[in-house]
Amino acid sequence: MRLENVEKIYQRAAERKGGETALKLLIAPQAQEIAHLTDDRILSEMTKKIFQSGFVWRVVEKKWPDFESVFFDFNIEKILMMPEEMLEQKASDPKIIRNFNKVKTIKANAQMMFEEQQNGHTFAEFISHWPSTDIIGLWAYLKKHGQRLGGNTGPYALRMLGKDTFLLSRDVEAYFRAHDLISGGLHTKSSLNTIQQSFNHWQQESGLSLSQLSRLIAFSTGDNNLIS
Repeated sequence: MRLENVEKIYQRAAERKGGETALKLLIAPQAQEIAHLTDDRILSEMTKKIFQSGFVWRVVEKKWPDFESVFFDFNIEKILMMPEEMLEQKASDPKIIRNFNKVKTIKANAQMMFEEQQNGHTFAEFISHWPSTDIIGLWAYLKKHGQRLGGNTGPYALRMLGKDTFLLSRDVEAYFRAHDLISGGLHTKSSLNTIQQSFNHWQQESGLSLSQLSRLIAFSTGDNNLIS
C-alpha cells in the first residue's frame, strides 16, 4: 500500500480551500474532554445521533430539551428501571419524535453502558482510553453491543463527544477509492483495516489528530472546493 504523504495532501487541500490560513482554521484541533463527561451525557449524545440519522438534524436539536425531560435527563439507572409499558408511553409523547424503534435504543444502549460500568469505570472513561490506532474496533464494539450505532451513527456521536476519530464521509470514501486504496464495500473488514492503517501512518507522519486528518483528506478531494 503506497500512500500520499501528508504534506502533499495538505498543499492540495490548501489550494482548494483558499490558502493555508483558511485551511488551518478549518482543521483546527478540537478539545478532547470525553473522560470528564458523565455517562448520561454519553447516552444523550448517542441517542441524539440515532434520531438525527435519516432525519432533519435541526428538528431533533429543537426538540432535544423535551427529550431530556421525557427521559429523566438520560439517567442510566432511571432509564433501566422503566418497564416496557412506560417506554411505549414515552414513545408516543408528542413532545418528542415518535419513533418507537428508535426510542427502544435508549434503554438498550443504557444497558450496554451499565454492563461496562461493572468493570470499574465510567463508560466515558472506557471510550476515552480506547486507543486511536484501533478506532474501528471501538466502532465495532458500539455496533455489536449497542443498538443503531453502526454505520456513521456511532462515529458521529464519538466525534461530537470529543473522542478523536476519523469519519467515513462521502469525500473521505471518494479519496480512498480514487487512490485505489479500497475496493468493494466501505464497511468491509478489509476496507476498514486499510483505512485505519492509512490514518495511523498519517498520524505518525504528521502528529495531527485523526479528526484533523479526516477533515484534511475530505478537503483535498471531491466537490467541496473553494469556500466563497
